[in-house]
Amino acid sequence: LLPTGLDAFVARAVLIELADRTLDLQYYIFHPDNTGSLIIDRLIAAADRGVRVRILLDDWGTLEKKDEAVAGLDAHPNIEIRVFNPYVHRSGLHRLGELLTSFTRVNRRMHNKQFIADGAAVILGGRNIGDEYFSHAELDFQDVDVLAGGPVARQSLQSFEAYWSSKFAIPISQLGKFTPDETRFAIARKELDARCEGLRDSDYARALAGSDLAKDLRAHALHLHWAEGRVIADPPDKISQPVGARRETYLGVQVSPYARGARSDLLIVSPYFVPGKDGVQFFGERRRDGVNVRVLTNSLAATDVWLVHAGYMKYRRPLLAEGVRLFELKPEATGAKGPRRSGLTIGSSRASLHGKTFVFDRTSVFIGSVNLDPRSLEQNTEVGVLVQSPELAAEVGRLFDHWSSPALAYEVTRSAGGRLQWTGGYTNEPEAGFWRPLGVKFFSHLPIDSLI
Repeated sequence: LLPTGLDAFVARAVLIELADRTLDLQYYIFHPDNTGSLIIDRLIAAADRGVRVRILLDDWGTLEKKDEAVAGLDAHPNIEIRVFNPYVHRSGLHRLGELLTSFTRVNRRMHNKQFIADGAAVILGGRNIGDEYFSHAELDFQDVDVLAGGPVARQSLQSFEAYWSSKFAIPISQLGKFTPDETRFAIARKELDARCEGLRDSDYARALAGSDLAKDLRAHALHLHWAEGRVIADPPDKISQPVGARRETYLGVQVSPYARGARSDLLIVSPYFVPGKDGVQFFGERRRDGVNVRVLTNSLAATDVWLVHAGYMKYRRPLLAEGVRLFELKPEATGAKGPRRSGLTIGSSRASLHGKTFVFDRTSVFIGSVNLDPRSLEQNTEVGVLVQSPELAAEVGRLFDHWSSPALAYEVTRSAGGRLQWTGGYTNEPEAGFWRPLGVKFFSHLPIDSLI
C-alpha cells in the first residue's frame, strides 16, 4: 500500500530505474512540474538504455501549451506518446469553441491511472503525476495507491493494450502542434537537466537515495500481501456509448455486487461523492440489511472542485435519514497519512481528499480511480484492482479510521430539529467562508449531477 505522497513518488521512480524492457504509463493528468520533471528525467534515462516507453494521456488538461515538455518526449526514438480522445484544435480559444460545439464527445474522458513496469509490476490508485499528488505542493491530495505484481500486473497490461490500440488513442505526432522535433528535444533536455539539478537536494531526491521503500524495492525485499487480485477496467469504447448505459463490462457494474454482498461493514472513500437517488436507495437497503455504511468525502472547504459539492450536498439529509454515517475531510488535514516511512517532512498548507477506495466487510478492498458520481460511473473510463485480502482490507480500513477521525474530519449529523451539524458545533459548511456556501447552494438546485 502507498498511502503517502513521498512513497508513491519513490515507488514510481525506482520502478523506472529497475525497468529492463518496457514502461507503460496511462494517466489523466501528467504535469511537468518538480516531481513530474524528475519522473520525465528518469523516463528519458530508461529510454536511453533501450527501455521502450509508452505514455497514454487524456487530453482534458494534460497537453496544454505549458505541458509541451511531456509531449516533446515523443522525439526520443524509444518513447511514444498517444493522446486519448483528443481535441481537434490545440489552442485554448479553439479548444473552448470545440468544447461548446462538440461537448458530447469531448466531455467523455479517460480517467484511468496505471504505471506498469516490464509487465511485471503495476501501481494502481488515485494519483496522477504532479506535485499535488506527491505532497509537494500547497494543495496536498490525500490519496492511496497499491503496488502489485503477478497476475494483477499482467491484467493491467492487457487493459493498457486495449486502450493503446483503440481508435480513440491518437499518436501525438499526428496532432500538428506536437510534431516531434529532435532539435527542440535536445534543447528541452538541457533545460530539464538544469531543472532536475536544482532538485538534487530536495526531499524527493534524498528519499530516492535513502528511503526504506527505495532500499526495499532495489533489494526486492518488500513486505507483500499475498492475495487474489483482479483488475477491473472500463472498456475504452465506453466513451462512445450512450450516457447511462449499463454493460456487464463496465467497472461500476462489476464492483456493485461486492457492495451488495457486504454483510457487516461498507467503507467508502470518494472525494467526489454524488450518489443520486439510486445511490441513496442502495445505501438505505444496505442499512436495512444491518450493514454499517460509512462514507468519507471532502468538506466544502477542502474540495478542489466546489461544483461537485453542489451535487453532493442535497443528498446529505436523505443519506443520514437512511442511517449512513458521513465524514468530510478538513482542509487542515495535511499529513493525514501519518508518519512517513522515510522520516522526511514535506510541507503544504491545505489538504484535499483524492483517494478512491471501497472496503467490503474488511475482508476485501477495491482501490482505483473511480469516484462514486455520475461522471465516473456513466461517462468517463476508470480502472482499479479488487483484492481479496483481510490483511490489506484491514490496512485500508485503518487508513479510513484515521482519515475520518475527529482530528482530520468532520462528522455530519442531524440535530433534534433535523438541522445539519458538523463536529465542533458548526451548523453551516465549516471554514468555507461566506461566498462559497452561497454559490454551491444556488447550483445545488440545478440539474447538474451528470455534468460534475
